[in-house]
Amino acid sequence: MPPALISHASMPGSASNEPREVAADAFRLGARIQKEKGEAAVCPTDDEASVPRSKKDSGSQKKRSLDYLWRSGVAGGLAGCAAKTVVAPLDRVKILFQAHNPHFLKYAGSWWGFGEAIKDIYRQDGVRGLFRGHSATLLRIFPYAGIKFLAYEQIRALVITRKDQETPLRRLISGSLAGVTSVFFTYPLEVIRVRLAFETKREGRSSLRSIVRQIYSENAPTIPENAPALMRNMAVASAHAPALIPRTGLVNFYRGFSPTLLGMLPYAGMSFLTHDTVSDIFRHTKLAKWTTLPQPENAPAGKAAPLRSWAELSAGGLAGLVSQTVSYPLEVIRRRMQVGGAVGDGRRLTIGETAKLIMRERGFRGFFVGLTIGYAKVVPMVAVSFYTYERLKTFFGI
Repeated sequence: MPPALISHASMPGSASNEPREVAADAFRLGARIQKEKGEAAVCPTDDEASVPRSKKDSGSQKKRSLDYLWRSGVAGGLAGCAAKTVVAPLDRVKILFQAHNPHFLKYAGSWWGFGEAIKDIYRQDGVRGLFRGHSATLLRIFPYAGIKFLAYEQIRALVITRKDQETPLRRLISGSLAGVTSVFFTYPLEVIRVRLAFETKREGRSSLRSIVRQIYSENAPTIPENAPALMRNMAVASAHAPALIPRTGLVNFYRGFSPTLLGMLPYAGMSFLTHDTVSDIFRHTKLAKWTTLPQPENAPAGKAAPLRSWAELSAGGLAGLVSQTVSYPLEVIRRRMQVGGAVGDGRRLTIGETAKLIMRERGFRGFFVGLTIGYAKVVPMVAVSFYTYERLKTFFGI
């Protein structure tokens, strides 16, 4: 037998290894061609074809690491602060319209009125008046946005583990749960912020401390004029005791929490769903040349290519438009419940009672008062929020 054949016969596994090696070479060649063309995964979980399973698993574990958690939380918090600062004057006017502030009812319902409201606030208090309550906003929005984006990343990683699970329903669930998580921890700060923004009187302006005390003690019992007679008659006094001791305390900082939860489910869910869906469309291979940027060197393996600025802002803007439309009626109810102690007798109204009050005052259109201004505020706010978050994620290498 010739030496070559003897050598070949002495390696029984070589024949079976050749097809495997050829397949591996073809896979590497295809991956290199795809990289040279700049083709990116359609969505963040489409990396199964280009990233080995072991690397995907390690990437999933990295998302739960402390380093990833703080980077993601800080990126989300800063994104929320940037977005809220851009639209702070619009937010002030929208709250005044929604809550039916008596001094600004004449301006509600038109763009002309919106402009006049801005001028009125500026004449009374200057630029600082347009940012009334903004410090409380930033105090609330940093943890709120940080928790929201962080929770979305973590919940998404649990709900969507494979490419075939990348469905609208799972994205909607991930976003909704992230929104509910964030609002639960930060809602008292939102109530304080709304109450500060609601005030318009020049004299006797309330401080942050006085607002907190006022909210805490609202619905405190008032002593009737014939209190001394009641106190002499213990039987009568005890009979009136239940009526004189309404609910007060920390529970007042969760006024409007129920409609907030109901509104947050569609708002946050549709926001993340719309953003991710539009981003997928922009990252399609037929559009990627005009909509995506080159992958940064510090990008994690399998991460989708970043969008260009206009594309990222467009995806965020559309997300804000859709989510605002779906959840706005519940937002109006929430605002009215939050300022319930600043107008009327201070009694806490239920969701149904507040809805009936709005319907009686303004009809069905009352649930959409300020919606146009809401669009003017939410569209740029959500656009800036997603844009800043995605850019900070790239900066932090996550």
